[in-house]
Amino acid sequence: MADNISFKKVTTEYYDVLKELGNIGAGNATTALAQMLQTKVDMKVPQVRLLDFKDVGEVMGGEEQIVVGIYLAVEGDITGSIMFVLEQNAGKVLVSKLMGMPPAEGGFSEMEISALKEIGNIITGAYLNSLAQMTNLKMLPSVPDLNIDMLNAILSVPAIEFGIMGDQILLIQTVFTDDVDLNGYFILMPDLESYSKMLGALGIPV
Repeated sequence: MADNISFKKVTTEYYDVLKELGNIGAGNATTALAQMLQTKVDMKVPQVRLLDFKDVGEVMGGEEQIVVGIYLAVEGDITGSIMFVLEQNAGKVLVSKLMGMPPAEGGFSEMEISALKEIGNIITGAYLNSLAQMTNLKMLPSVPDLNIDMLNAILSVPAIEFGIMGDQILLIQTVFTDDVDLNGYFILMPDLESYSKMLGALGIPV
């Protein structure tokens, strides 16, 4: 097993596979979200970007903005974690649709946070299921942990996770649309051994 794997070695073939994974995962997440909200939800083509980690905050709209970060540990054939980051306004809109009431002023109530956790659980679960189907590897998500904070604080978790693999990150941006555009971002963080296993399952030599 190679111990010096890095996103810096990404080939065109691998990048194409990751783009396809982003499309399928985000598509399944959109379908799951539409079923949960019982309303039509469309999705713009996901943007899959390979970035230096220091640039991620700027690409996501600025490190000081308040966002919702939903974090799950992953076990099974693949171990690691996945994070779904949602702009605060997008979180408010989704919660209000799920609860059938106008968005509340100010921060999130306990009921809204519970609803956000459920939304995050559904979206990340659908995304992981897509990855599991593509790789034929078992991936079991934990109970989601939700934080509402400035983006730079939320990103401190993947910053630590990705430290073992280098300073680059794969960011998948998905825009869900109904009457407004809702920006969401997936960050998948397999551990080093799982990363190699995933590449092998996708037909990419490691």
